[in-house]
Amino acid sequence: MKGIIIYKGKYGATQQYAAWLSAALNIPVAAAGNETKDQLKDADYIIMGTSVYIGKLQLRDWVKKNQGLLTGKKLFLYLVSGTPAAEKEKLEGYITGSIGADIGNKCTCFFLPGKLEFRKLSWVDKCLLTMGAKLAKGRGESISVADYNDVKVEHLSGLIASVHKLSEVSV
Repeated sequence: MKGIIIYKGKYGATQQYAAWLSAALNIPVAAAGNETKDQLKDADYIIMGTSVYIGKLQLRDWVKKNQGLLTGKKLFLYLVSGTPAAEKEKLEGYITGSIGADIGNKCTCFFLPGKLEFRKLSWVDKCLLTMGAKLAKGRGESISVADYNDVKVEHLSGLIASVHKLSEVSV
């Protein structure tokens, strides 16, 4: 089976996961918009990777633009965010709110931890994160502004296993 990885992120975690997936599955990877229509048409499955930014998927415009080419394909979606994987309802809400249930329900989804390097954020993103953390605190929630990095290759084991299982079924 032929596959391709399409990703869009903001600060590198989504790209790192895409690179690891590409090496593990021996399939091409492309930043969203850098793939060809033939690559999408020829793929039996597509792995889409996206970071979440202010509750929206970075890949949302690409998904909507290419919705016709995604039809009939096996779709995998991985979200990279600071929202813990245990908050599945919130994470699923990001998907539905960004790309709709029509495509979202056709994807096998994986929620992966990201990273935060506050000093590397743009000035605007620093302000938004700081304000968001203060607003969240007022609601009794917590948004961290402290640096962390939980981007690890082992977080991809479930996604890699699902792709291998798909390949075994089609043989």
